[in-house]
Amino acid sequence: MKRLFVFLILPLTLIAQKTVPFDQYFLDRTLRIDYYHIGDKINEWVTLDKLYKEGPWAGSTTNLIDTFNNGKYYIKIYDEQSEKLIYSRGFNSYFGEYQTTAAAKNGIKQTFHESALIPYPINSITFTLSARNQDNKLSRIFSTKIDPSDSTLITKHSRLSQVDTIRILHNRPAHNAVDLALLAEGYTSNEYDKSVADFKHFAKVLFKHKPFAGNRQKFNIYGVFYPSDESGCDEPTHDTYKNTALNTTFNSMGSPRYLLTEDNKALHDIGRHVPYDQLLIMVNQQRYGGGGIYNFYLTFTSNNEWRDYVFIHEFGHAFAGLADEYYSSSTAYDAFYSTQMEPVEPNITALLDPNVLKWRHLVNENTPIPTPWSKQLYDSLNNSYQKNRREYNNRIALMERQRAPQEEIDRLKKEAHKVNQRVQSRLDSIINNSTYSHDIGAFEGAGYVSEGLYRPMMDCIMFSKGRKPFCRVCEAAINDIIDFYTGQ
Repeated sequence: MKRLFVFLILPLTLIAQKTVPFDQYFLDRTLRIDYYHIGDKINEWVTLDKLYKEGPWAGSTTNLIDTFNNGKYYIKIYDEQSEKLIYSRGFNSYFGEYQTTAAAKNGIKQTFHESALIPYPINSITFTLSARNQDNKLSRIFSTKIDPSDSTLITKHSRLSQVDTIRILHNRPAHNAVDLALLAEGYTSNEYDKSVADFKHFAKVLFKHKPFAGNRQKFNIYGVFYPSDESGCDEPTHDTYKNTALNTTFNSMGSPRYLLTEDNKALHDIGRHVPYDQLLIMVNQQRYGGGGIYNFYLTFTSNNEWRDYVFIHEFGHAFAGLADEYYSSSTAYDAFYSTQMEPVEPNITALLDPNVLKWRHLVNENTPIPTPWSKQLYDSLNNSYQKNRREYNNRIALMERQRAPQEEIDRLKKEAHKVNQRVQSRLDSIINNSTYSHDIGAFEGAGYVSEGLYRPMMDCIMFSKGRKPFCRVCEAAINDIIDFYTGQ
């Protein structure tokens, strides 16, 4: 029945995406809606900030309705007169992640700045924002009317004089392509050439991985350079702070390797100089770290040994809404997923009913569900390593705060790196020597939870570090997103 369901639904989905005639409701320009998202674990409020009329619309003009049912939030745009839904998009946000932290659960309210980009409406619209409730159902939390002809409400941007744009790859008009904007962060004016080399490097990295390798002709990639006063980014636990264009910082939400920015306005002010579907922040930093938020933005450091892995892993989050499949590393989240509720992400499951596993159509009939694997052995080694890694990171941070000699810091970093490589090799060996290592099934341990959540394959770039491919379930999800952006 699952296979029949898939084949019946997909054509209906494609028809639904093409029922909004673009030229009837929109101009080929972009309306940027900036707003504040405020609250804690239980409460949330939204208030408008500013609206901007920006350059040509980069997205599809045929697939205007998002039918993926992914993301904690949904933007929905209705034509005011007919009340017809004419545009929607699912996404996650920094605020949504904050809601899962201990601080939010303790009632500490914070404010985050966010932006919604939509095609520029011809007539008045109703802009709504919906959030998922405890049952994962979307319910409206904000609604307002916007008159696109109101010149007192909508601002026109002027170009930032120091922004330089570089066309790294161009294959198609923006409406029929996946448009990526790579933003240089923490690069000074003297490091322009390095930024261009880094732009080109990561563009090559992307197309070394399936399914991007077979879809290269569907992508446009731009580099965006806006000089920072200083190289690098903030590292609070190392007592290091830099004046940079996008104000990125490690220790976001208390996690040492989580690298984000809360300067959403600067991000979009700089990014708007090129057409884009996704914003990618390339941080000129040696330390391991990054972050990816679905249809929001992603970050990665450009000088670390693991830079290629981090870039592709975080791109999986931001571009396709893929969940983290690992479960042993420390995070800032407190029960990000419920084991009693099926996650909306396409690559993890609570397996509440094995007979309706969301990727059942890809599972061999001889593969048991749930699927056994060497979890106890893997966890024993990995848990010990995670403890050692935290100790190394704390020692390095302490030495940098105390301004220890650089050669001593570098020596400790090399020691930590060797331990990392040795343990990762042993973990890979455990996976590769398992009975179902190449099969699609339901392997327990995913989404930061050791028990009760499952991933599709034993290994994937969303599960562990290294030169890993996406599993076939993740590949399929990525292909669907590529088709959506390119109007197929």
